[in-house]
Amino acid sequence: MLYQVDRLIEETRRIAAEYRRATGQVLPVSGELARHDAARLLGLTLLHNAEQGVDAIDAAQLKYQIKSRVIFNQERGGQRIGQISLEGGWDRLLLVTMDASYQPTAIYQLDREAASAAVGDGSAGRQKRGALSVARIKALATRVWSPT
Repeated sequence: MLYQVDRLIEETRRIAAEYRRATGQVLPVSGELARHDAARLLGLTLLHNAEQGVDAIDAAQLKYQIKSRVIFNQERGGQRIGQISLEGGWDRLLLVTMDASYQPTAIYQLDREAASAAVGDGSAGRQKRGALSVARIKALATRVWSPT
């Protein structure tokens, strides 16, 4: 079963990259790819019927919220991640960055207190939406995985 899921994930990456090249549009699959990558690369257990804001747990029962961002152009700044749920019972925030082929390039980890403070430091509109930039997360977080 795991082998089939891994094959499907790789096919999803291929299709998403081809779709973007052909249409210029992005398929909304990076979140699921990031969840899969974080679990596989960091040894997490994905939660399928999870509480709000919790995507996975580790062996110590720490809870993780997983976010993703595909970086199509390294020179372009201001890239943001999706809304961070501050209401959920998560302990750590993970950001999985991916290249234009939807392959993981890094995983960054930020504890809840730092993530909550960073969201609180933003403008009122972004604060309400729980939005953070990729650069801000990278500056505050610890890189916990990178390709070898």
